[in-house]
Amino acid sequence: METTVNEKPESSQESTLHELDTQYLLDLEQTFAKDLLQSVQYSWEAIPLIKEYIILSRERLISEGYEEIEENIWVGEAVCINEISQIEGPLIIGRNSKIGFCANIRGGIIGENCEIGDSEIKNSILFNGVKVPHKSYVGDSLLGYMVHLGCGTSCMNLKSIKSPVSVKFFDKKINTGLRKFGSILGDFVDIGGNSTLNPGTVVGRNTTIYSGSLLSGYVPGNSICKTKSSIEIVEKI
Repeated sequence: METTVNEKPESSQESTLHELDTQYLLDLEQTFAKDLLQSVQYSWEAIPLIKEYIILSRERLISEGYEEIEENIWVGEAVCINEISQIEGPLIIGRNSKIGFCANIRGGIIGENCEIGDSEIKNSILFNGVKVPHKSYVGDSLLGYMVHLGCGTSCMNLKSIKSPVSVKFFDKKINTGLRKFGSILGDFVDIGGNSTLNPGTVVGRNTTIYSGSLLSGYVPGNSICKTKSSIEIVEKI
């Protein structure tokens, strides 16, 4: 059962489109990619620019004390990478972050004080303090400051019909032009375990998503999102 959000009156939608703006959703002081994200209105516009941005940041990375452990793979001080993990560049891993057993990271920017467990992260920006500890997938997404994903959460990044991803903002659709785009999760979002976020999902700051949710479109900030379902138990004959 898909979790839906009630529609707003048309008169209020134009005034609230700013809720999708990068700086409305995310504290840009909490990411290495501040200048990249300041250059776009909607944060998903930064996703196809991540690889080139990392490559062009070489001088800054050196000046800030990052070490290039392999070509275009940069790590900050006190980073811990489990030997049973796989990482591919271009990639930045911020100070004091932990990459755990069987993690698979294929490009992107991991902030400071992050924890990645046996999960897959692909071409995404994780702000400082993000926790993705157990068996999750994050593809072509942005996770804001202190976001937490429960076990088995998937930020899906590709539509079944392979057409460009749109963001549904109540009854409006914004075509991102991106074939691969997962989710934007604002600061302090907490996603319960075994939830699925369809391509183009945007969740506002400070929102809690209950376990087992199936999300699409926009979920406002400062909300609690529940999926209501019922279980019928019948006598076995």
